[in-house]
Amino acid sequence: MIVVTGATGNVGRPLTRALTAAGEQVTAVSRHATAVPDGVRHVAADLAEPTGLTPALDGAKALFLLLSGDLHAPGARPAEIIGLAAASGVRRIVLLSSQGVATRPLGPSRVAMRALEDALRESGLDWAVLRPGGFASNALAWAESVRTQGTVAAPFGDVGVPVINPADIAEVAAACLLDDRHAGGVYELTGPEVITPRQQAEAISAALGSPVRFHELTRDEAKAAMTQFVPAELADDTLDIIGAPNPAELRISPDVERVLGRAPRPFNDWVARNIAAFR
Repeated sequence: MIVVTGATGNVGRPLTRALTAAGEQVTAVSRHATAVPDGVRHVAADLAEPTGLTPALDGAKALFLLLSGDLHAPGARPAEIIGLAAASGVRRIVLLSSQGVATRPLGPSRVAMRALEDALRESGLDWAVLRPGGFASNALAWAESVRTQGTVAAPFGDVGVPVINPADIAEVAAACLLDDRHAGGVYELTGPEVITPRQQAEAISAALGSPVRFHELTRDEAKAAMTQFVPAELADDTLDIIGAPNPAELRISPDVERVLGRAPRPFNDWVARNIAAFR
């Protein structure tokens, strides 16, 4: 049995489907009760209290560990989850980390994530670490304004990064959970192209077949919006990257293709599959 945390999110949901399609028993963990695919067990647990995960880990052989924003906050104890998993008999953990651990190692949230990576390496378990860059699904934050105003509002309109489709992250995670060849792997996950927020708005417009206007936010405006959902330090780290990506953050990684045997999917593919959210 494989435990998937963050099972209702943009990575966890397709990962759960991929694992069940591969014939695995899956326990989906989320903070609140939710519908899950047939045959999947659901456990409601708040990872901020690691012991709440104990029922989900009973009988598990592997764990996909995804941390929500509050687990990057001061006082959070995500490393305890690794010890709890090991004590429960879990043999493999795949951690969803961040590209910034390597590209911006001194950012506060990156220091904490690197410490968690190190705790995983020292756990004695099989492990793999996934370090994605920006998510294509972050564009869902624009869905309401596109539907109601025909507008995308974002900072740094003409600064691009190679955003990754979360479904590609999920497929890589499934491979790492199921295939011994990926034990000890650290994979940087990006999309196949650098794309700016303005270009993303154009892709949404093309898929809708109707105009979408781009409105550029200031950094302060963007931070105010982001801190409604994530700690201020994480918002600043993110804005530093998307506002002035360094060469490592602009690099197109070969790791998706290395694991999956195909290129990562471009942003316009993600838009086509999710266009209903913008109508």
